[in-house]
Amino acid sequence: MLTPPSSLPFPIRKECPPGACDCRRDELLGDPQADLRVLRLTREEEKRLIARIEAIASYAELLRIGQRLEEQLGVRISIAPGPNEVRTVRGFAIDITTVPGLCRKTRQAIPAAIRRCLDSHPEIAFAILDAHDLLGQR
Repeated sequence: MLTPPSSLPFPIRKECPPGACDCRRDELLGDPQADLRVLRLTREEEKRLIARIEAIASYAELLRIGQRLEEQLGVRISIAPGPNEVRTVRGFAIDITTVPGLCRKTRQAIPAAIRRCLDSHPEIAFAILDAHDLLGQR
């Protein structure tokens, strides 16, 4: 049975055009036991999130945003050096857990925003490398 969006206590993301996304929103709404937190990320909230990610100024702040995303939406982000050399921010592997209800465009926009943040704050990129002991300082 499909849960009508109007019966939820919070606004949810509008449906993507048919065939444009693989978010499985309808499956999520049809399961009474499903975790609906990710549907709270409306398009307006997504724009605010992307702007917030781009404005991050420290590695600690980046970790905090990742933790809040996991707590509030159930979305886990992992940022690690890629399997090859890291010469630019493109060398980082930024993965987002695929959870039902998370739009395909959002799964692409968040890593892009993180890369833009790393471009403008290279000290965060160095902190990520250091956290993975790639600078050999430990």
